Amino acid sequence: MPMSGSRRKARVLAFQVLFEVDCAHHDVQTVFRNVLETANLETSLEEFSRGLVKGVLAHQPEIDRLIHRYAPAWPVAQLAPVERNILRIAIYEILFDNGTPPKAAINEAVELAKLFGGEASPKFVNGVLGSLMAQREKASPQPVNP
Repeated sequence: MPMSGSRRKARVLAFQVLFEVDCAHHDVQTVFRNVLETANLETSLEEFSRGLVKGVLAHQPEIDRLIHRYAPAWPVAQLAPVERNILRIAIYEILFDNGTPPKAAINEAVELAKLFGGEASPKFVNGVLGSLMAQREKASPQPVNP
């Protein structure tokens, strides 16, 4: 399934960097440099992608605690690296980066899961993020317009 949209391409790049850093423990700057060589991203999209990677890494302990809270049957270390890193990006975007509407972040995460994950990945990612959003909305209900 082709992925469209330039920000989606930047998310794919961020996912690839985080996946390699997570799985192979390579230096993030080296991985980013290597991935960028073939990405052909505009400067603004490269910055968006770099911001996702830096943001996820800066907030990773808190993000991982949230993953554990909303997917308690799956310890973060035992999650497939694909799902783990897709969830990290989406949770970062939802909670820490005000540039992306939460529903868009969830949709993008599901699309990444369709592209990189197994058959059950999109449903799992959507379920975890849906639980996070339900709890978030319960904690701060939105006013209802009459």
